[in-house]
Amino acid sequence: MTIREAKIEDIQQIQKVRNSVTENTLSNPDLVTDKDCEEFITKRGKGWVCEIDNQIVGFAIADLKENNIWALFLDPKFEKKGIGKILHKTMLDWYFMQTKKTVWLGTAFNTRAEQFYRKAGWTEVGTHGAKEIKFEMTYTDWKKARTAN
Repeated sequence: MTIREAKIEDIQQIQKVRNSVTENTLSNPDLVTDKDCEEFITKRGKGWVCEIDNQIVGFAIADLKENNIWALFLDPKFEKKGIGKILHKTMLDWYFMQTKKTVWLGTAFNTRAEQFYRKAGWTEVGTHGAKEIKFEMTYTDWKKARTAN
């Protein structure tokens, strides 16, 4: 298993993982374009991938422009192996090295992702749109969560 920074050449496999998930699915896969992915990993922030046997099985992308976690997804066949935790830690360590601003994310209600973020130390602060919970992580909370895990 290798965790490394995402590259433009990874976008096709990133999209494959994004569209393989069974929760937090896109109503229309065309809503997230290859150009969007490229912008988020090269201009707005940074992304990371997890590779196993030269196949991307998970990825995470942080957006510095909106102080947002844009994506953290795993191929369902590779869930419950600790990959999400490693990608999450890598991404937030990088994010808080760039800025101390509070970061936020939205995820669907009653999902494994919701439980994952609660367990990882995120604080629910309301809703994002009609269909998502909004979570925030402060720099101080990240330092605490990092030492607790």
